[in-house]
Amino acid sequence: MRPAALYSLFEQTMRLALYQPDMPPNVGTLLRLAACLDVAVDVIEPCGFPYDDRRVRRAALDYLEHAEIIRHRSWDAFRTRRDPGRIVLLTTKGDVAYTDFRFAASDTLMVGRESAGVPEDVAAAVDARVVIPMKAGMRSLNVAVSAAMVLGEALRQTACFPPGPPDAHIYNVRS
Repeated sequence: MRPAALYSLFEQTMRLALYQPDMPPNVGTLLRLAACLDVAVDVIEPCGFPYDDRRVRRAALDYLEHAEIIRHRSWDAFRTRRDPGRIVLLTTKGDVAYTDFRFAASDTLMVGRESAGVPEDVAAAVDARVVIPMKAGMRSLNVAVSAAMVLGEALRQTACFPPGPPDAHIYNVRS
């Protein structure tokens, strides 16, 4: 968890939304990512598989109990219940590279289905669409990899990474 003082700086904190996910291992990986980075997750159903702890826990391991998850019956239910702030869709049809986009601490980053992305009406309803620049001829990255890249950049820009241990340092040491 971020210290309480940081929560007071922002009315809302960054979130990750999974639109009708269809691969349990990716959901588990994304829940683990969110737990480690202290980012809440919205799962927008219906999922392409029966959503249960057993299917998701295999990839999330023991991190699942640390994830803040809200499940929504539908896209409309999500839109009705969600916090204020922008919905930023990660898509191969994005308008701007994620590295050129200015993220806000109250953004919800949304990823689509691994198999099909999001429908046109959902893409039209979001506030922004960002893309990960890739080599020509490549279709897309794995949804969990994409979310990790963009979420990392968004947290960096907004200084919303959770604090690490006070004595944590990264060294490049060779023995």
